[in-house]
Amino acid sequence: MEIMVKVRANGERGCEWMQKFELRLDDIDFQSQESFKTLRFNVEFSGEKNQVFYITSTYPNEGKSTVSLELALAFSDNGKKALLIDADLRKSVSRQLIRTGSIEMGLSDYLVGRAQFDDVIAQSNIENFSMIFSGPVPPNPSEILDGERFKHLIETVKEKFDIVIIDTPPMGSVIDAAVIAKNCDGGIIVINSGQASYRQIRKTKEQLERADSKIIGCVLNKVDASNNDYYYGYYHK
Repeated sequence: MEIMVKVRANGERGCEWMQKFELRLDDIDFQSQESFKTLRFNVEFSGEKNQVFYITSTYPNEGKSTVSLELALAFSDNGKKALLIDADLRKSVSRQLIRTGSIEMGLSDYLVGRAQFDDVIAQSNIENFSMIFSGPVPPNPSEILDGERFKHLIETVKEKFDIVIIDTPPMGSVIDAAVIAKNCDGGIIVINSGQASYRQIRKTKEQLERADSKIIGCVLNKVDASNNDYYYGYYHK
């Protein structure tokens, strides 16, 4: 799928038409599907005016990107206009989600002023589900995420979407997630049941709270399904 590109009158590069892509989806088992529906329900009732939620973890590979995607899809499947923003500007995995399509512009392009809002929205083949991909890796992710353009982006997506899920970097090594979190209505910490210790999780929680971030709960991931009701377990704060 080709994405036509034009040059604006002010010299900015932009898309002639909205970026479109076909989403690559992996099958998940019934218990996991039901768990994400439960997670959606809990998020939905965390506050009447809450729209923008961040998903983070303590370390890489705890499953936060999968949780972000499946939660956004659970909302879209329930008739909500959902947007997933890949804000992991340092180590994005979102391009693995593209089956067909060509994404020319992403979040970093918008944050540095190379693109406008409509340029970075990517419409999927799934009804009610759109994405903003991460874009090229910038030299200063924390700085641009802490800038006015990111705050303006959040205000814009609140007007155009019912629910916004932001996939952030892990908290363990960089401050990006805390920077993002302070602009959100609430967040979820994804925990790999066999990886992070209680002390490490507590440290992540305290870092987010120091950033005036609201934590609405956590997802216990990669649990032995033979001994538990659900592969993804949700625990409210």
